[in-house]
Amino acid sequence: MARYLLMLREDIMADRIFAAAILAIALAYTIIAFTIIRAPFQYDPLGPESWPQILGVVSCLCCLWLLARPDVAKLEIHGKTLGRLAIVVFMLFAYAWLFQPLGFVLSTWIFSAAFSVMLGATLVRALIFGAATGIIGYFVCTILLELNLPDGLLKSFL
Repeated sequence: MARYLLMLREDIMADRIFAAAILAIALAYTIIAFTIIRAPFQYDPLGPESWPQILGVVSCLCCLWLLARPDVAKLEIHGKTLGRLAIVVFMLFAYAWLFQPLGFVLSTWIFSAAFSVMLGATLVRALIFGAATGIIGYFVCTILLELNLPDGLLKSFL
């Protein structure tokens, strides 16, 4: 029992050390977001300065929460999970790489459909979900949020 408590204490301490390191990075990012980032003009309703500030504040709050209440569960990642995580990272890089040439709708469609299949959806449902995500997401971002998104290959249709 004493050995288990010692291992549990080491895991909690590792969480706190990790949270403190990430908090230092988040604080530096937040300071930069509030002091250095100044946009000469606003091209969306919220403004380009707000997103880094929001991200910095939320990151700091999450790190403070982890410092105050570290996770007591032991983190065990199996090989299959690591492989799936690697595939997700690859898919995110592919999405970013295809975003400009294919445009928002097609790249989001492909990414959403592939991710849905990876999570267990059938191919037909994944394709429908990907199409809905790409098309609805495009119109929400361009009409409601007034953001500029790349049209890509669908330039003549959008």
